[in-house]
Amino acid sequence: MEKITLGFSPCPNDTFIFDALVNKKIDTGGLDFDVILDDVETLNQWAIEGRLDVTKLSYGVLPAVLDTYRVLNSGSALGRGVGPLLICKNNYRGALFTGTTETVAIPGEHTTAHLLFTMAYPNAANKIFMRYDAIETALLNGEVQAGVIIHENRFTYRDKGLQLITDLGQYWETQTGQPIPLGGIVIKKELPLHQQVDGLIRSSIEYAFAHYPQVTDYVRQHAQEMNETVMRQHIDLYVNEYSVDLGEAGKNAVLKLLNAGGGKWEEADVFIA
Repeated sequence: MEKITLGFSPCPNDTFIFDALVNKKIDTGGLDFDVILDDVETLNQWAIEGRLDVTKLSYGVLPAVLDTYRVLNSGSALGRGVGPLLICKNNYRGALFTGTTETVAIPGEHTTAHLLFTMAYPNAANKIFMRYDAIETALLNGEVQAGVIIHENRFTYRDKGLQLITDLGQYWETQTGQPIPLGGIVIKKELPLHQQVDGLIRSSIEYAFAHYPQVTDYVRQHAQEMNETVMRQHIDLYVNEYSVDLGEAGKNAVLKLLNAGGGKWEEADVFIA
């Protein structure tokens, strides 16, 4: 049985997508996956280093890894109304935020969240990079004046006395008319299993949807303190038709993001054949 290294985050959207695959609820066709779960910024750095055969990553880091990887059709987090949020404390005058003087927490240098924040606030100079799940605490402790949040924090920040400054996904959609590509699954170019792995991820997602709204033990195990309602909100927001198959609309959105800074990437440079 051939073993393939596979990395993704412990967030409910990823564990929902990969549960059937890694726990062999579907026929894996003789492939065995050696699974590593970690924060997406760690996975981004590992992708730059080419450490894993197949991995989740932020689309913001994609240009740096295309010498090694290609994007699969299945497994992406992409859509409308799903983007990162720039937030602050309720007693901070967020309406006056300029990005030029405030200290802002960002969930990783290579994340799509950082790319979008830079597009919206190109003159921001005081950025601190930290794990996504530490940003709310940094805000509440007064360590930073603003922060960009992703994942489950979208559903809980208001309950903690935090407020929205800018919906960075909405900013992207207004500027481009495109859905926002957050993250995708890539595979090493040299691995001769592109179509097989892509098909397995699609089958894993279809299996998960066929049994939804059940939240499996695998999803619960890695969701830490998240309650089941938030888990479902997380899955509902980030797993959709683009996760099953990017299609031309999804690929166009990814290319738009890659080329937003003046790049000239084409479909053949980015996606599996």
